[in-house]
Amino acid sequence: MQHRKIAFIGAGNMSRSIISGMVNSGYPAELITASNPSTPKLDALKEAFSICTTTDNIAAVTEAEVVVLAVKPQLMEQVCAHLQQADLQGKLFISIAAGISHQRLQQMLGGEYKLVRTMPNTPSSLSLGMTGLYADSLLDAADHQYAGDLMQQVGEILWVEQESQIDGVIAAAGSSPAYFFLFLQSMQEEAMRMGFNKDDSRKLVQQAMLGSAQMVCNNPDIELSELRAQVTSKGGTTAEAVNTLQQQGLPEIVGKAMQAAVIRAKQMAEQF
Repeated sequence: MQHRKIAFIGAGNMSRSIISGMVNSGYPAELITASNPSTPKLDALKEAFSICTTTDNIAAVTEAEVVVLAVKPQLMEQVCAHLQQADLQGKLFISIAAGISHQRLQQMLGGEYKLVRTMPNTPSSLSLGMTGLYADSLLDAADHQYAGDLMQQVGEILWVEQESQIDGVIAAAGSSPAYFFLFLQSMQEEAMRMGFNKDDSRKLVQQAMLGSAQMVCNNPDIELSELRAQVTSKGGTTAEAVNTLQQQGLPEIVGKAMQAAVIRAKQMAEQF
């Protein structure tokens, strides 16, 4: 990965996850600065990773070649307006804020800058994330590579050609951990009704989910439908359960849920 001076505007969980991945993979800590209005998170980052910290966003941005916009969406306009006091020319901006379009971010920054919009998900905190990335034609090959390498510090990445596809990334990856958690919760609750205690019920379903996910990852050339078929003996217990799920409309329910996420993502974009 290229080693550039980078500033994180915001010191929340996603910034910490990315910084952790960078430092652990050999990125020089002295090239990393985190800025935040309060000091507790900054102190924790400095102690854990020996990076530079400041409460002055302008100072952080002025010294940086790359700026990661990692503040809450509702604060982005205010933060970007303040950043305009610095010389922003030539800098690469990477946004990890949900719901703010590429064009709107440029407006907030007050110019036309090299900008990458990303959509990571919460497993990024375990370096098992899935991040979608979008950039326009202003981004050159070196910046494209840097942005991808940066987000790979917290998991897998997928560049999309159209910004509208970011909404699909939200539906398929950004929001989907909650779908899986709901499914696991439902299974745990049913196992408890079958007589297992809470801890044993959770152990049963979470280990089954972990093993199933690993089987998917370890067999990329096998279709998901085939993996399902391999554990579904004709006339057996699994077949009966899967048939029930299909008869009750699980595929349609999942599709409707994902489309609802897309619709809400578009609505949120209009708010900013």
